[in-house]
Amino acid sequence: MNTPIQRYNNTAMALHWLVALLVFAAFPLGVYMHDLPLSPTKLQYYSYHKWIGITILVLAVTRVVWRITHTPPPLPEAIPRWEVVVSHITHLALYGLLLAIPLSGWLMSSAKGFQTVWFGLLPLPDLVGKDKALGDLLTTVHQGLNLMLFLLVGMHIAAVIKHKLIDRDQILERMLPKGMSK
Repeated sequence: MNTPIQRYNNTAMALHWLVALLVFAAFPLGVYMHDLPLSPTKLQYYSYHKWIGITILVLAVTRVVWRITHTPPPLPEAIPRWEVVVSHITHLALYGLLLAIPLSGWLMSSAKGFQTVWFGLLPLPDLVGKDKALGDLLTTVHQGLNLMLFLLVGMHIAAVIKHKLIDRDQILERMLPKGMSK
């Protein structure tokens, strides 16, 4: 194709890849630490997980504001309408989950009586009072939302692979800095 690639701007790319990296760190850490016996190591892993989660929340809010104030590059006209619709719905769901998951974790920690301290330096206010039943419910919500994110990220990656290997279009290159494509 000789058509120039219409890329996302550098800020959108940086936010996308940084959030992706943090999600790929937070998810397996959350799965791993969950069943560990209570120990200083487990508590440290929980702290790391919370730090990553709050950072994702801050970056997700930044991404949403950036996205609202900056128009993304248009999708290629050859993309079928149903794919465009599914893409938009998936992206909205991903944004929603990137906001809801850290918030549910923060709420869960608050309800369980464990204050969230960002990077061990900035104590964040508890969002709800200590309440065991609410903490247990929020644990289920947090885990369910993470499962939904895992599935949607898998679908997102599968779509990128399809566009790269089957459609052979430049969807992936739109989110890569110049020089990283091909």
